[in-house]
Amino acid sequence: MEQRINYLQKGHNALKTLFNIGAYLKQSPLQENLLELIFFRVSQINGCAYCLDMHSKDARAHGETEQRLYGLNAWRETPYFTDRERAALAWAEAVTACQMPDAIYTRAKEHFSDEEFIDLTLAITTINTWNRFNIAFTMPEAVGTYRAGQFG
Repeated sequence: MEQRINYLQKGHNALKTLFNIGAYLKQSPLQENLLELIFFRVSQINGCAYCLDMHSKDARAHGETEQRLYGLNAWRETPYFTDRERAALAWAEAVTACQMPDAIYTRAKEHFSDEEFIDLTLAITTINTWNRFNIAFTMPEAVGTYRAGQFG
């Protein structure tokens, strides 16, 4: 494979926006564990190896269990997730697929305030953006090198 742009080393100004969103989300009323589950699940859907490595490590650092991470791809069939987490995961999958049926929206709204719901949607769209950057400018040599908490 041809070497692609290492967009992280370039320090491109556009990426500062994404890092600022990440800093905003850390201050969000959403729990970090929930955000890490969402980041991991969306990265599974999109097949982003770098983000899967990163968010599995960050999730574990925030107390997530191996069992829940291993079962996340089949979250509907497992007993490991709360109703709030299930609503967030369904919304994450719907937003990622750009197909947001009213039933999934209504279910999520039952578990999140307006501010939380907007922040949740921002988190979902942001990880989708990161996934696309990582896949577009693939850096296979970086996969597996992330250390928990490395970026903040």
